[in-house]
Amino acid sequence: MIRTRFAPSPTGYVHIGNLRTTLFEYLFAKKNKGVFIIRVEDTDQERLVPGAMEGMLKTLQWVGIIPDEGVTLDSAGNVTQKGDFGPYIQSERLPIYKKYAEELLNNGSAYYAFDTTEELSAMRERQQARKLPTKYDREHMRNQYTLSADEVKNILASDAPRVVRLKVPASEEVVFDDIVHGKTVFDCKEIDDQVLLKSDGFPTYHLAVVVDDHLMEITHVIRGDDWISSTPKHLLLYKAFGWMPPLHAHLPLVIGGDKLKLSKRKGDVSTESYRAKGYLPEALVNFLAFLGWNPGTEKELYSMEELIKDFSLEKVSKAGAIFNVEKLDWYNKEYLKCIPLSELAIRARQWFEQAEWFEKLTMNNEQITNAIALERERVTTLAELPAAIKFIFELPDYSKELLVWRKGTLEEVKKILPELKNYLDTISIQEWNKALLEQKIGGWIKQKNYSTGNVLWPLRVALSGQQNSPGPYEIAVVLGKDDTLNRLAIALQKLV
Repeated sequence: MIRTRFAPSPTGYVHIGNLRTTLFEYLFAKKNKGVFIIRVEDTDQERLVPGAMEGMLKTLQWVGIIPDEGVTLDSAGNVTQKGDFGPYIQSERLPIYKKYAEELLNNGSAYYAFDTTEELSAMRERQQARKLPTKYDREHMRNQYTLSADEVKNILASDAPRVVRLKVPASEEVVFDDIVHGKTVFDCKEIDDQVLLKSDGFPTYHLAVVVDDHLMEITHVIRGDDWISSTPKHLLLYKAFGWMPPLHAHLPLVIGGDKLKLSKRKGDVSTESYRAKGYLPEALVNFLAFLGWNPGTEKELYSMEELIKDFSLEKVSKAGAIFNVEKLDWYNKEYLKCIPLSELAIRARQWFEQAEWFEKLTMNNEQITNAIALERERVTTLAELPAAIKFIFELPDYSKELLVWRKGTLEEVKKILPELKNYLDTISIQEWNKALLEQKIGGWIKQKNYSTGNVLWPLRVALSGQQNSPGPYEIAVVLGKDDTLNRLAIALQKLV
């Protein structure tokens, strides 16, 4: 059975690039009737951020990525673990890593090193001065190969710091078939004797990820291109343990418009920031799916179920995927048009509750929903809706000059607007709908031989108080007859 995993470090927000990778892992597992796992890699204790694990899980839950196994949230929102391969939090697996580090030491695939931080810094400075690659110098530093057996024994018996390093063979190549990139070759001369077990007893990423992926029976490791240089180290570890490695797929990095890796300095890179701005999870998922993957059709709008059905790693590009906010905006606008109005009102509620004018409302949910219908196709995100529909509940102040159409005059407005108000007063509440208002006012305009612009422009401005707004008929229906006539009365006062 195919088993994939997302293995984040709880050190902050969910990077938008990591979410894209997670989505691909999830889609691949689901497409193949497999299992998607979340494992938390918290071995770098100094960088841990309180609450980051919970935040990460909530973000994944928000976009609809729910693990089949591993670390997850229970119904009360608390972190829990499920599955037969746990624990799924690395800090709870330290004895396991120690056991396997000792196995590597015993079979000669790893060794103890005793260098201080200062000694390692001096080593790197010497290498840089000679323009050599900066990697561990096994032949000249303090380790079990350069010290006598008695010295090593004494150090290990003391409290002196020590680390366990991978013994990289000097004259070999590591070759593997990457699902995205094809045949990939690394010369072992370019691979560092990576630390596997730190002096504090915690494993580094390299040891922990290999041990965990093997014990949790991960079949496919799907991750970003920036991890491809670590793959030969991991494959050497699989070989040292005598284990069959999983298949690897390295995805193109998500890059900015400048063709450089997406980073915080170049704009928002946290998934949470897009949620806070009012982007819909469906739109974000759809957008991210197309960053580096193309189904080969003209179709662009996909539900999660449709993505699962059509997804394939073979259709992933090798080139970097450009994060185009304009395209994300397009997706979000498309989804805003599709979601039922009642649900849209519920989703937008948190932004409405932040608006001061919203607290004063006495209107019911149906009226709010109708107001949202006016602007749903004119806004980009949920966060923009409160400001967009505010004019329905609080008429903005405007100048009388705004009532004048570009081909009209103030005198024409003074003549037409009172007549229009009187005519609207004759239309019954039962007839107060868009189709009949359009029919009746259109007929009245022809009968009076007025210019359409000279009637509808001042009507729209009187009802919205804005230069740009939805059409007058739509606004009039949402306002209702009484409020429509009241706003026309306010306009007439401006004309006195």
